Amino acid sequence: MTQPLLHPSVDVLEAHELRFVEAPPPQLSREHQQAQDRIWDEKARANPGLFDGPVVACAGLDRAGPHELVLHWTRVTYRHYALRWVPDADPLPSLFVDVLQPTDGGALLAGRMSPSTAAAGRWQLPGGSVEYPDGNDPLDTAGLRRNAARELAEEIGIDTDPDTLALWAITRGTIGNIGVHFLALPLPASLLRERFAAVVSSTTEAGSEPELDQIALVQSPADLDNLHGPHVDYLGPVVHRYAQTRS
Repeated sequence: MTQPLLHPSVDVLEAHELRFVEAPPPQLSREHQQAQDRIWDEKARANPGLFDGPVVACAGLDRAGPHELVLHWTRVTYRHYALRWVPDADPLPSLFVDVLQPTDGGALLAGRMSPSTAAAGRWQLPGGSVEYPDGNDPLDTAGLRRNAARELAEEIGIDTDPDTLALWAITRGTIGNIGVHFLALPLPASLLRERFAAVVSSTTEAGSEPELDQIALVQSPADLDNLHGPHVDYLGPVVHRYAQTRS
C-alpha cells in the first residue's frame, strides 16, 4: 500500500518517475457552487485578464516506491480555485510546472508576475498551471515537459527541446499545491536578458502586457531578499537545493 506524504511546510521530493491516475471531478454542494461563482465573478470583474479555462487539480500524491510518485489528478477550471476564499470549503490543490533555467555562471532565472496576472508582483520560476489533455489523451511526464517548454518560450523567449528538460524535483507547497520542476541546459546570461527584452517589447507593441515584467538571476536563497516583492513558497527551498547540488 502506498503511504501519503506529509507537508508541514514545503516538501522537496526526489523522484525518477511520475505515474498519473485520473480521479473523478470534485462534487460541490449548492452553497459552495454559488459561493465559488460569486467570488470568481467578483475577481474577474476586478481583473479582466482572468479566464475560466481548463486546468488540472491534484486529488492526492503518494509514494509508490523509493523513486516513484503517484499523482492523482482531476479536471477542473480556474473557477474552482475561488473556493480558497470560502471559509468552510476544501478546494483541491493545483498542479503546475516550471523550469530551472541556469546561466553559464550557475545562477537561476526568476521572473516577477505582471500587474494584470492573478499573482501580481510575485517572483517565481518560469512556468504555469497544467491544462488537462484533450479527449482520451493521457496526462504524463512527456506532456508536462512540453507544457514547461511552452511556458519558457512564452515568458522568456527561449525555445527549448522538451526532451532536454530533466525531471529535477517535485514540491508540495504550504497549501498543498504540487510543482513539477524541470532543469534546462545552461545558457549565457546575456542571451536570457536579450530574449526576455524581446518578449516584453513584442508583447507591449501588440497592445498586451507580458506575463512577467522583470527577471533576476539568483545564486542563493539570500539573493531572494534583494527582490522587490513577495515570492512563491517553493522558490527558497528550490534555490537552496539547487545551490547545494552545484556545490
